[in-house]
Amino acid sequence: MKELLLYMAKNLVDDPDSVTVTESTDDEGKVLELRVAPGDMGKVIGRQGRIAKEIRTIVKTVAQRTGEKVTVEIVD
Repeated sequence: MKELLLYMAKNLVDDPDSVTVTESTDDEGKVLELRVAPGDMGKVIGRQGRIAKEIRTIVKTVAQRTGEKVTVEIVD
């Protein structure tokens, strides 16, 4: 899941070298924290959060196919 999130985020932003994903676990499953450059935050979130919602949907769908529970958080 981490590689999928990195791939999507790096293709959306202007500065792909600043994209990082931190993986941790909590009581509900995996948590992926996405960090991008401040100037690229709008590109990852999108108008009214549409792109962020789609990123979360794609990661959640792929995770369900493998039997995992994954949450994506976009951190500034």
